[in-house]
Amino acid sequence: MVNIKKNTVHTHGIYSIIIPMKRNFETVKRIVIKIGTSSLVLPNGKINLSKIDQLAFVISSLMNTGKEVILVSSGAMGFGLDVLGLEKRPAEISQQQAVSSVGQVAMMSLYSQIFSHYQTTVSQILLTRDVVEYPESLSNVTNAFESLLSIGVVPIVNENDAISVDEMDHITKFGDNDRLSAVVAKITKADLLIMLSDIDGLFDKNPNIYDDAKLRSHVSLITDEIIASAGGAGSKFGTGGMLSKVKSAQMVFENQSQMILMNGAQPRDILRVLSGDQIGTWFAQEK
Repeated sequence: MVNIKKNTVHTHGIYSIIIPMKRNFETVKRIVIKIGTSSLVLPNGKINLSKIDQLAFVISSLMNTGKEVILVSSGAMGFGLDVLGLEKRPAEISQQQAVSSVGQVAMMSLYSQIFSHYQTTVSQILLTRDVVEYPESLSNVTNAFESLLSIGVVPIVNENDAISVDEMDHITKFGDNDRLSAVVAKITKADLLIMLSDIDGLFDKNPNIYDDAKLRSHVSLITDEIIASAGGAGSKFGTGGMLSKVKSAQMVFENQSQMILMNGAQPRDILRVLSGDQIGTWFAQEK
């Protein structure tokens, strides 16, 4: 749709035509897809098998068309709670790390099984923040990504929860996987980051509180107003809220890339987004 608004400089009935940027992902080759715990784990704590299957189908389909796809997946804690029969995450850090360690194995086992149905091979890359901050280890992990993608493997990335810490003089945590996905998009020079969430995109205000909240279809600049409207926490299974997603978009902008924030309820919608459908919020700077 073309928006026409009256020119505020000229006062003699002159109108300026503003043509919104059109979504075009034809040249996108390398994609990072981030899926959060709330999209992988059902409200009752059980694993959402149908969604994981749908995600594997979509990624495998993209790989078959020549795309390169990296999956950043949360869920180790959620899987661990399910495997161990726990109703809530433990309070102690050491216990949380133990649960995540168990859950990471279960999650990768399931991913491997389901992706194999679509003749797609996956690998695991566990990162901590210090790995991408030191040149030698950064070079190693970058080479690992490049090698895996060159042979048609889908790297599945998560934070190494069992060993990452957040201390004053030794911080190795990313904070949440929203930030991790933006970091992965940066170091792999991805053309597009697709962030799957439990919300339809970025709204002008909280849609859970305000009925008249409007979805922002396109964001070309991260303003103070946008940051202010993105407050709030995530679901009980995850850690990332809307603010972390906006900050991730800001990081994507700094690396001259683009991002889609969309609802992960139907992962097949990723294919529609890449075809140009107006789904979710498109973060892309004006050219």
